[in-house]
Amino acid sequence: MRSIIIDWLVDVHLKFDLSPETLYLTVNIINRFLSLKPLPRRELQLLGVSALLVASKYEEIWPPQVNDLVYVTGYTYDEKQILVMEKTILGNLEWYLTVPTQYVFLARFIKSAGPDRVMENMVHFLAELGLMDYDALNFSPSLLAASAVFTARCFLNETPAWTDTLKFHTGYSGHHPMECSEVLVITHSRVGEEGKATSCVQQVFRT
Repeated sequence: MRSIIIDWLVDVHLKFDLSPETLYLTVNIINRFLSLKPLPRRELQLLGVSALLVASKYEEIWPPQVNDLVYVTGYTYDEKQILVMEKTILGNLEWYLTVPTQYVFLARFIKSAGPDRVMENMVHFLAELGLMDYDALNFSPSLLAASAVFTARCFLNETPAWTDTLKFHTGYSGHHPMECSEVLVITHSRVGEEGKATSCVQQVFRT
């Protein structure tokens, strides 16, 4: 259910033309909140859209209006419910929103890998797929970002897959990204399975 909500949030953040920083912070907020206060399945979409509101207010100049967020949920929740959940999120997280998300590391690591638009798109594709995978929560944001670069280079047959420059700028030697890379590869393979081919993340990077 978590992966379905996050995939839906990818679509919502694109509809509102929000920044990647907002998406990654939204997922970070969801993960931290659920680690403190598990919710029943019926409230996960409410958590997701409220986390998007919190992240948008932090990252965006013009965050979405609450009534617009009510609309994208199909009127499953009203404005009051979203605002109450927003307050609950901020209270549980003690208003701590300045956190190093995976996106913070991606730009630097991609630059260190060299200018290559195909590889850059592949890295972002893998990183966003990783947002949906529960197993990815076992890894730090910096390692997830490094592993997305490593995995993309492997997919594109770049040699060596892990250069000295990448070792220096990421702080990880070649074996560090491998375990996390396995998670990304498995997630990538699942996307093409029957019933999962409509992933919003996949559709974004097809265009």
